[in-house]
Amino acid sequence: MADKRLWVSSSPHIRSKETVTDIMLDVIIALAPAAVMGTYYFGFRAAAVIGVSVLAAVVSEYLFCLITKRGSSVNDMSAVITGLLLALSLPVSVPLWVPAIGAGFAIIIVKQLFGGLGQNFLNPALGARAFLLAAYPVIMTNWNQTQSGRVFDAFTGATPLGHLRSGGILTAVDLQRAFNGNILGSIGETCAWALLLGFAYLLIRRVISWRIPVLYLLVFSLLVPLFAWMAGRGGSILTGNWLYEVLTGSVLMGAIFMATDYGTSPIAPKGQIIFGAGCGVLHAVFRFYGAFPEGTTYAILLMNICTPLIDRFTRPGFLTRGRGGNGYSQNRF
Repeated sequence: MADKRLWVSSSPHIRSKETVTDIMLDVIIALAPAAVMGTYYFGFRAAAVIGVSVLAAVVSEYLFCLITKRGSSVNDMSAVITGLLLALSLPVSVPLWVPAIGAGFAIIIVKQLFGGLGQNFLNPALGARAFLLAAYPVIMTNWNQTQSGRVFDAFTGATPLGHLRSGGILTAVDLQRAFNGNILGSIGETCAWALLLGFAYLLIRRVISWRIPVLYLLVFSLLVPLFAWMAGRGGSILTGNWLYEVLTGSVLMGAIFMATDYGTSPIAPKGQIIFGAGCGVLHAVFRFYGAFPEGTTYAILLMNICTPLIDRFTRPGFLTRGRGGNGYSQNRF
């Protein structure tokens, strides 16, 4: 007699051939151009910062799982992503103990203490960066180029955003330098074309949806001319330096790789649009009216906190999954 019993199991009930490791490997590949160009411009010191950060993240994950007797999650490569993202958001001049402490904080405090991958409510790399900015503000804002591998043709002693904030005037070649990465800044955030190449790869591989990055950049780009004009940067509300503001700082890194984190961004398409637009608004406000020339970290973290509320009011009644489908999958990183 055939077994006609109904078996009930816990979610998820719809499965995919993709694994967490597959997705993380795609993200590593997408970040590779930015890491390579950061090493090219900043030299061996940048490679050392990246190596220490990734190693500290992996070791922290392994030791935490070992001590708490959880199954090891090192093989899913999520710790590697956290360490890599943190390193790429740091100045090259930081002492090597800074990425080690930051990576440990990201994995243990922000990620694992809240339940591990997918349970944390803040992006681990950004949470660690905010911690390092609060604990070591001088170190985290020291753009000393004496440890760099190349002599930059751009502004000496200040990042492009710092130069603009102090009333500096852009020249005709500054936009090209910003696009190519020949400027001062964090290790992985200076080369715009490398980040855009990674963005294209993630879209082609359907690892992320276009909604959050595009809305983030669109809203930010629309607000920049207004705020630049109000702040006295750029002369005209219709001109300004909006493209330069987009290509410099960490807006591209934040929009493409930080805001699209699976566990800390909304699930539904409408929620992703709201989330991306909110990040763009907050980033523009912080960039022009905050204490620091940049505001990516706090803009995304604040929207991370709002994610449960956004999900509550934008969650549809029925969910669908599938690579590239319309619904909850959205294939977000």
